[in-house]
Amino acid sequence: MKKSAHSTSTPQLGSHKAARVFISALALALAAATGCSVVPRVMRSTPSPAAASGSNPFFVESSLPYHAPRFDLIRNEDYQPALEEGMRQQLAEIDSIAKQTRPPNFVNTIVAMEKSGALLTRVSKAFFGVIGANTNDTLQKVQSIEAPKLAAHNDAIYLNDQLYQRVKSIYDRRAESNFTPEQMALVERYNRDFVRAGAKLTEPDKIHMRSLNQDLSKLSTDFSNKLLAGTKAGALVVDKVSDLDGLSPDEIQTAAQAAKDRGLAGKWVLPLRNTTQQPAQAELKNRAVRQRLFELSSLRTERSDSNDTRSTIRRMAELRAEKAKLLGYPTWAAYALETQGAKTPENAIKLLTDLAPAATARARVEAADMQKLIDAQGGNFKLQPWDWQYYAEQVRKERYNLDESQIMPYFELNNVLQNGVFFAANRLYGITFKERHDIPVYQPDVRVFEVFDSNGQPLALWYCDYFKRDAKSGGAWMDQFVDQSGLTGWKPVVYNVANFTKPAPGQPALLTFDDVTTMFHEFGHALHGMFSRVQYPTLSGTNVPRDFVEFPSQFNEHWALDPIVFANYAKHYQTGAAMPTALVDKIKASRTFNQGFATTELLEASLLDFAWHTLPSTGVPADVDAFEAAALKQYNVAVPEVPPRYHSTYFSHIWDGGYSAGYYAYTWSEVLDDDAFAFFRQNGGLTRANGDRFRSMILSRGGTQDAAAMYRAWRGQDPTVDALLEERGLKSDSIAK
Repeated sequence: MKKSAHSTSTPQLGSHKAARVFISALALALAAATGCSVVPRVMRSTPSPAAASGSNPFFVESSLPYHAPRFDLIRNEDYQPALEEGMRQQLAEIDSIAKQTRPPNFVNTIVAMEKSGALLTRVSKAFFGVIGANTNDTLQKVQSIEAPKLAAHNDAIYLNDQLYQRVKSIYDRRAESNFTPEQMALVERYNRDFVRAGAKLTEPDKIHMRSLNQDLSKLSTDFSNKLLAGTKAGALVVDKVSDLDGLSPDEIQTAAQAAKDRGLAGKWVLPLRNTTQQPAQAELKNRAVRQRLFELSSLRTERSDSNDTRSTIRRMAELRAEKAKLLGYPTWAAYALETQGAKTPENAIKLLTDLAPAATARARVEAADMQKLIDAQGGNFKLQPWDWQYYAEQVRKERYNLDESQIMPYFELNNVLQNGVFFAANRLYGITFKERHDIPVYQPDVRVFEVFDSNGQPLALWYCDYFKRDAKSGGAWMDQFVDQSGLTGWKPVVYNVANFTKPAPGQPALLTFDDVTTMFHEFGHALHGMFSRVQYPTLSGTNVPRDFVEFPSQFNEHWALDPIVFANYAKHYQTGAAMPTALVDKIKASRTFNQGFATTELLEASLLDFAWHTLPSTGVPADVDAFEAAALKQYNVAVPEVPPRYHSTYFSHIWDGGYSAGYYAYTWSEVLDDDAFAFFRQNGGLTRANGDRFRSMILSRGGTQDAAAMYRAWRGQDPTVDALLEERGLKSDSIAK
């Protein structure tokens, strides 16, 4: 049942492949504004008198296991002064590094920068984590104030010529410096990031760059806040329970609870997920209600109200293009992809457009099948986007005798977690898990587990925050409160966030199979962070190219349907009975069902991303909707019944999530993950030998090696698209059938 990417910078779901991942909270926030993802960290600095005398919990290292954040002590009012003091301390450290009289070398410059900013890292990781998962008006105000300051802080480091000359000197002498491979990678990363941030610009151009970064950081925050408010306001509110005909009793009860939580007792609320299509459209029998829900979703941020994002995204596109031009690149996409596996927009666009004919052809066949069903039922109307999920589900029931209500009782959240996600990780890597109830959390729904290596030694701390709430951004993602680093001696503190429907009190948390796959996906990111074994924080864990970072997560999805794993967790929540073989076979048989739709909506979103980010600064259109329609037609992916997975106005990945000109990464990484899983199947599948080798050669290496070379060394060859086409059922012979 492989579907399209995402459902994630901001986060979302509906579909696993794209669940967003925040590589580093602060790095990502700054990357959206500056294009530079490295934030130096971890050196001690003399605190200001205010910091030294205050009771702010951020001003001292956490005394909790793994240096986990002290959410039991942290208050809303602690974040802003800690961010301000953190920036002050790091700039003092950076100034000391830049102005020292000793000749530059790896230790006194590169390592010193790696150690700088301990306080800023500590507070920013907690702050951006909570902003994404459990925000409030106070925190949003702090974010609005501090975002441009953080962008300026980043510029103060990367546009510091005295500091850059020290880095450049080390970089220029790297061939004769006898560096280890990891040290060499770090030196090259620092030099690259300084140059890409504008270190070689003239002073007038640096002033212009600072202004652009300030404006972009403000716009990104503005977009994020508008989207959160627009998504909340866009929820479907109904006055009559009959309007929800088709939903299960549990789902109706959950909708009533959602209304009650909003002070709308006596009504029912279906909150929006971040994707265009909403899960309830597959069940709602009332066509007018389906249309209302669809329109609320697709127009959530373009109602000409305070939450309208159209002017925001247009201005962001202009400024990004202007910034790219200032740095010597023809477009923002050219700038963004230079450091990625794809290297150029042309390479990425070719992958997407090469897949388009098969995807759109399959989508049109699927649409024709549903139109036949509508006609047979006397519907007397043409299939529309708000009908797709409803009739697709009917076709699936007819063709495979399968619907979500049959399988959800076998996917109770905790059982999937313990006996699916954890079980697979144990079989592959030997790790074990113990829930900790003594670690404070930022919201009561959050759970914490300590992770132990196969030798019984502590490995990491892992948080999971699975249920949707209005204070949480849409989607699903992974990030870290603490990075692994040999330099600091710290182990990783990792978290996963999702937006599964929270059951009403007393009801079980039952998942769709797509939700199940999302859990495996995000835990794949978590494994990438937990298994990191590198020396330097900048290269740690998921600090890899964006079109490689989704590889471990998408690879981990495959284990959700592995026969051994599936049999261990797919058990009825009431009886404990295993899912009947006939039902399992139906799920497997339907894996490629609706893949024309799923692939097309993903390709549409990915190509819209490139349409925006291959524009010159003077070519940004006035009419967002007309631009979208023209772009989809230009790339030959326009299928009227299949809207993009995200319309531009709520495409958080590309406007505030660090995926600008990078949403293609899910498809690029899918080539890797399907090819990799084919290798596993050819070599014994779910075994410790396979897992340990994958961990050693891929998951533990972070950004210490070239991603393509790393994959080639593990796989023994470059990947091909054959396995992807097979997995999605898009081979020409499959389409003909």
